[in-house]
Amino acid sequence: MENKLLIVDGHNLLFQMFYGMPNKIVNGNGKSIHAVIGFVGALNKLIKWIEPTHCVILFDSEHSNKRNEVLPEYKANRMDYSKVEDDDNPFSQLNDIYKALDYMNIKHIEVEEYETDDVISSYVKHYNNIQIYISSFDSDYFQLINKNVKIIRYRGKRSIICDCDYIFNKFSIEPALYADYKSLVGDYADNIKGIVGVGPKIATKIIKNYGSIDDIYQKIEQINDIKIKQLLFDNQELVKRNYQLIKLDSRAPIPFAIDKLILKDEKLVTMDIVRAIS
Repeated sequence: MENKLLIVDGHNLLFQMFYGMPNKIVNGNGKSIHAVIGFVGALNKLIKWIEPTHCVILFDSEHSNKRNEVLPEYKANRMDYSKVEDDDNPFSQLNDIYKALDYMNIKHIEVEEYETDDVISSYVKHYNNIQIYISSFDSDYFQLINKNVKIIRYRGKRSIICDCDYIFNKFSIEPALYADYKSLVGDYADNIKGIVGVGPKIATKIIKNYGSIDDIYQKIEQINDIKIKQLLFDNQELVKRNYQLIKLDSRAPIPFAIDKLILKDEKLVTMDIVRAIS
């Protein structure tokens, strides 16, 4: 059987299930377990659908990273859950999810120093000869898409797989230029501001005509549109900083070699797993 690696952005799926499942599901001790049930159920469905031979779940840990040194406001728009009560806190169910993954014999880890995005980028670089599926709604992963790498946006029966055609049809650019595109328009989710006056259509036009950020600034004198040329010239520092923030870093160490990620051929029922860890 051809090797196929499923990588799950753990925090992304945790938040999706915590806020997308009914929150009145509790265990025998009265503790909310709806996110655990949702997470395990979604993972089981992903495995059944994709039929991977290998699987790993990566979670972000609570730490600052190198991007905060570049832009202190990076992700500063995210909610601080340290003082949020358990009933409203996705992280209150995280340990039970870890127990469930251990029970399922699926490797998982909290990423330190780098971000989960970067570690996933490293997996893509290290194992570029096998099929890789990344489960996440984080659009930063679009830059990793190629003939061997696809992104899964899991929504149960409405799930979609994003490949090269998906990116081209949606943005009219190749996936390899997605970080360059976002460097122009910014990323609201990560609190990264783009060029004021450059929206998606103009950014696509610039990328299609001139290529990467480096190419754009090497060819800036060739740009005939005076307004766009001036915007790019005035925001050169911002754009290059944005690229530094958005481009994923494939130098991040990978926590598990591929031979440690082999999936056991077990049929595990979601509720059986939840009962086993309760």
